[in-house]
Amino acid sequence: MATHMITGAGSGIGEAVAERLLERGDELWLFARDAGRAKELAARFPGARTLVADLANPDRLSWALGHQTLPERVDSLLHIAGIAELGPVGELTTKTWNATLAVNLVSPAELTRLLLPQLRVSRGTVVFVNSGAGLNAGPNWGAYAASKHGLKALADSLRGEEHANGVRVTSVYPGRTATAMQAKVHQQEGKAYDPGQWIDPKSVADTILLAIDLPRDAEINDLTVRPGR
Repeated sequence: MATHMITGAGSGIGEAVAERLLERGDELWLFARDAGRAKELAARFPGARTLVADLANPDRLSWALGHQTLPERVDSLLHIAGIAELGPVGELTTKTWNATLAVNLVSPAELTRLLLPQLRVSRGTVVFVNSGAGLNAGPNWGAYAASKHGLKALADSLRGEEHANGVRVTSVYPGRTATAMQAKVHQQEGKAYDPGQWIDPKSVADTILLAIDLPRDAEINDLTVRPGR
């Protein structure tokens, strides 16, 4: 039985991944921003364990995890949580920049640092769920795209550093996916939202499981997923 740690399991892609892993009997450790959210996740995923760690405050992650029991080994660390606030660079505030970078980039880096000992023990896999915006930035996507470009750099650096330790690192770049975040993005864009036009979160979950289930003789570095409609 493999052990997986997941951010963003409460909805969208993270929820789809957690469902798949729980169904097959794996051990799940789910990150929650507060105790109330942890209770909700525990009810939603019976048998899963929860950890309270607010990704909006990366400076406190070490303290938070230091006061909770962690698994001795981690087979996969799945960074799926993220936030998106759109707007032109000329109007984005430092509050938006700092919040976006904290959740989308700094916290994934810090969680990875804190859990590398367990990942090295199991020769595990780190998956960063990135975005098409992590490869190409468009107007009004400055803060989000910058955080995702940074996430790509983090993954590429980590891959080179941890190769000798047997830790695999995969970046997944989904196109627009039918999630609550996508509904919010459409609202910010002033567009009608039709989830049927976009990728089903379960399809992205399939690609993530492909990366973590790959035999040890291979590694997926980068995986791009685009809407098929």
